[in-house]
Amino acid sequence: QVQLVESGGGSVQAGRSLRLSCAASGDTYSRKCMGWFRQAPGKEREAVAGIYNGGSLTSYSDSVKGRFTISQDNAKNTVYLQMNSLKPEDTAMYYCAAGVSCIDFGYWGQGTQVTVSS
Repeated sequence: QVQLVESGGGSVQAGRSLRLSCAASGDTYSRKCMGWFRQAPGKEREAVAGIYNGGSLTSYSDSVKGRFTISQDNAKNTVYLQMNSLKPEDTAMYYCAAGVSCIDFGYWGQGTQVTVSS
């Protein structure tokens, strides 16, 4: 079993930054891949960023590439999503996820809301 707790969401103006955190606990094998997803009202869930095997590989969606950075502090069992140059279209509920691979996320957090105003 894996438990994931997100934090760091909030309301900011466009152009500002936020850092999301995902504190993970439980089976380490089941969280070899950690990811951030988001879902805006009326839209499908979107993969935002992923990090594999403690940071050896990272990936980003085209919509956030160059603005968001995913990182992992293995000592703290925490994954971060640094979000810079935020845009109103980044407004969504952001979810942390964990899985054995980056194509099979079996564990999800409760989400943290990010709202960006223009």
